[in-house]
Amino acid sequence: MRGDGLAGGEGGAERLAELIPAALRGMAAGVAERGGPVPAGGPAAVAAALVAERGEFEPAAAVPNGVPVPASAGGHRAPPASASPAAPVGGRAAEAAPVVSGALPRAGVGAEAALEELSRLLAAGSADPADPACAAHLHCPPLAVAVAADVVASALNPSMDSWDQAPVASELEREFTAGIARLCYPRAEAPDAVVTTGGTESNLLGLLLARERDPRVQPVCGANAHHSVARAAWLLGLPAPVVVPCEGDRMLPGALARVLAPGSVVVATAGTTNTGTLDPLPEIAAVCRRAGARLHVDAAYGGTALCSDTLRPKLAGLELADSVALDLHKFGWQPVAAGLFAARDAADLAALTVRAEYLNADDDTEAGLPDLLGRSIRTSRRPDAFRMAVTVRALGTDGLGALVERCCATATEVAGRVEDHPGLRLWGAPELSTVVLRPVVADETGDDELVARVRRALLEAGTAVIGRAALPTGPGGAPQLWLKLTLLHPHTTAEDYLPLLDRIAATAGAELVADRESPVAS
Repeated sequence: MRGDGLAGGEGGAERLAELIPAALRGMAAGVAERGGPVPAGGPAAVAAALVAERGEFEPAAAVPNGVPVPASAGGHRAPPASASPAAPVGGRAAEAAPVVSGALPRAGVGAEAALEELSRLLAAGSADPADPACAAHLHCPPLAVAVAADVVASALNPSMDSWDQAPVASELEREFTAGIARLCYPRAEAPDAVVTTGGTESNLLGLLLARERDPRVQPVCGANAHHSVARAAWLLGLPAPVVVPCEGDRMLPGALARVLAPGSVVVATAGTTNTGTLDPLPEIAAVCRRAGARLHVDAAYGGTALCSDTLRPKLAGLELADSVALDLHKFGWQPVAAGLFAARDAADLAALTVRAEYLNADDDTEAGLPDLLGRSIRTSRRPDAFRMAVTVRALGTDGLGALVERCCATATEVAGRVEDHPGLRLWGAPELSTVVLRPVVADETGDDELVARVRRALLEAGTAVIGRAALPTGPGGAPQLWLKLTLLHPHTTAEDYLPLLDRIAATAGAELVADRESPVAS
């Protein structure tokens, strides 16, 4: 029942050794209970199952001190979801789930029981990126070594805002980020890198540093750019980005040249969210150089291909950028968050400098204590670099590169199977690990809504999690809806995805039949 033991200090490791098995038992039970890549039924069913599992709540007025408690006997678990009435299927408003009170428990059940219970619930109700049929997003299955390292980092809890809270963690981060900077800029005189929460924060930093050089800076990006670029411009009070046309989901350098002016900051993309394609970086860098514009490359998806001798040529020109966004919770197999921001000139990062007497006083830094506050736009932050450093230590950059190569090779094979499939159409050859496809029946009917329903039907059935992408492939370049498989599982083969391809085509056929038989359609 003891739940107040500490993870660090004397006895901390021993207490973790007692608790982790309980969490893992719950996780294993939840995975078995789910039995697929995602829980079936959509949002309403998941919420209803949670209420059935944990009990309804009584009104506040019915209990002492006005604090709600579960309607089931105090402290006892409600009947399991399997014993409750069938949960509604689907995420539609008409099937709204019961509302759960926001009350917190007055009495605890103990650490082991809480861990096993809630770990089971979380696993049973989670999308599992380690399942081949879970391929919608740039959401990787993390490596076990990274997760184990995260346990240690969480237990010791270094806070990366001052050296006296993170003596060795700060040094490990410094070494790791220096290596990342050199990976991006192998011939630069003084590159540097910092840890971020992901591509969104890294893109914000790219525009922030450009603004610090010129407050009137104008962001420019391709129509293929991540939504975080426009959001960063808004947050920083910059003009909305000038959007450059694309072809094949790649920015057109000629079109870029026509809109650039001195003081612009161009955001190019190395691995788009929709299709995984890479902008022509050497040509874009040349256009920027002629116009006196700054260049930031969002390589959150494709950047780790630098670790592969085979794939590195795809990123030619990256070293010409002023700054680069990377994200190892994509190709890097890290738990979220694992972003990185690299700058060709370390002096640019001086724009992040801020003074707080209790964290980085001038006399402390003059005495030799490292200034960590100037390494981020955040104050308190987790030692995320630790698990990244452990992973690279375990695999080496060659090992990471080999995992990236496997994913990209599998995507190429899956794309070939799509081309051969009578019920599916391929958008184009994958450049990284994204396969974009469309059911043939949707082309025959011109029905984008059918494509959307296929995705939701598979999700609500709990059989697959696939993505969607609107691409300008319709008549006259109009947006057209496609389905997307983002393959980040390094240990699968093309054969593992064949049932999913058949399921997509069959579901599209079933949705078409349902349309034709619907009284509304007739």
